[in-house]
Amino acid sequence: MEDTSIVEVSFNDLSQLQTISRQTFFETFSANNTEENMAKYLAEELSLEKLTTELNNPNSAFYFAMLGSTVIGYLKLNFGQSQTELKDDRAVEIERIYVLKAYHGKSVGQLLYNKAIQVARETNADYVWLGVWEENLRAINFYKKNGFVAFDKHIFRLGNDEQTDIMMKLELRDR
Repeated sequence: MEDTSIVEVSFNDLSQLQTISRQTFFETFSANNTEENMAKYLAEELSLEKLTTELNNPNSAFYFAMLGSTVIGYLKLNFGQSQTELKDDRAVEIERIYVLKAYHGKSVGQLLYNKAIQVARETNADYVWLGVWEENLRAINFYKKNGFVAFDKHIFRLGNDEQTDIMMKLELRDR
């Protein structure tokens, strides 16, 4: 979308970060998960306390997709030891890219993705990696379209449910 800007999230944006995090996660996954598991995940993993810790981590970065003054999506990146799995200093992890459902198909996710690649290149990363739920075919296809390839799997806990994430990576050195 032409009027969409990408801005870094600051501590003053904590409330907006929680709101967009919870809303987009719910929109993306509630249809395929139990109400109890969704409620547990939203309360524990997207609490103000947990998001405060993540925002204060110097090895993580958050960005909002803004349409005017409205937050319509967000991105979370992890570096070094803050990565959820690989903890590779030569890599950047895209932990989250979420866009409000009303803005799907309008290139907002692509703008956030482009920001992730820009940051990875600026930090001289060799590659970018992420985990995506094996049942989230929309996201898997998005990452494949952008050159990512599957290389492993890991378990993601949503409440009491263990789900399989496909781990995907994009080499930057040969691009």
